[in-house]
Amino acid sequence: MGGRIAGMVPGWYLFVCCAVAALISNFSIPFIRAFALRTGFVDRPNQRKIHREPIPLLGGLAIYISFVVAAGVLGHRHSTYWGITAGGFIIFGIGVLDDYYKTRGRDFKAWPKFLMQIAAAIVLVLFHVRISGVNLPFAHMYYAFPGWLSAVATVFWVVAVTNMMNFLDGVDGLAAGIAAISALTLVFIALMKGQDMMAMLAISLVGSALGFLKYNFHPARIFMGDAGATFLGYALSAIAVDGAFKSATIVSLAVPMLALGVPILDTLWVVSRRFKERRPIYIADKGHTFHLLMKSGLNQVQTVAILYLVGVCFSLASILVEIVSH
Repeated sequence: MGGRIAGMVPGWYLFVCCAVAALISNFSIPFIRAFALRTGFVDRPNQRKIHREPIPLLGGLAIYISFVVAAGVLGHRHSTYWGITAGGFIIFGIGVLDDYYKTRGRDFKAWPKFLMQIAAAIVLVLFHVRISGVNLPFAHMYYAFPGWLSAVATVFWVVAVTNMMNFLDGVDGLAAGIAAISALTLVFIALMKGQDMMAMLAISLVGSALGFLKYNFHPARIFMGDAGATFLGYALSAIAVDGAFKSATIVSLAVPMLALGVPILDTLWVVSRRFKERRPIYIADKGHTFHLLMKSGLNQVQTVAILYLVGVCFSLASILVEIVSH
């Protein structure tokens, strides 16, 4: 059913939507993996990467398709859905091109990718997915952002979160698991705000990430690539804009920040370190939080488990802030 879901969406319907997305994602991966192996679309190891054998890319295709189908068929196809679908296609497309360069042992230039991410963020603005303003609790008033500020704030947020999630995709199962935790947090926040449509989008993303995670957890049999990681970040940022940011107070602005706490924390650490060392922030290295945990003696599974736990703590803090701020 593609029609509106009136009132509070029932729990069983959320479960069905999550299960459908997970099944589509999970069952499509063997075919995508076989295609990637047959065409040589694989991530080749180098001195910076953890894996030692070529691993098929294109896993992001399963995430994108399963989200679009599950949210489109079972949810309400309103402007946010179409914005994520259209803008997400741009994000996915430039990500596939970036991944293709990796399969040939080359690096895709950062600026074309960055410009396309900005274009994809503008697509959301055109679909009226935007940070429109903030409630000022002490003044008891709502401050509506001017059109230009609303657009700039939205584009900045979307591009930032898109790249933050991509930064996090360096250990088997980490990006998909953290995305699922963050999206589930946005489900609860959306339900608390009575935003059924946002809950449906977020739960579809949970299912897409979990379905992929079966094949991506250590030892990974397929990678999501830049295409998948950036799409997850893009979709999360869009859902947060039209969900957690809606009617936000000064205090509750922390809600979406905490819901995405792990990628934000990792990015702040990486950017500050690279800035201090006077190195370009877009050139990858082995200085992420997960690299540091592994250097301390933890294996991949232990590292991912710890960051999952941190993600859950951030998510619980996000929900607590949402409760307190109302």
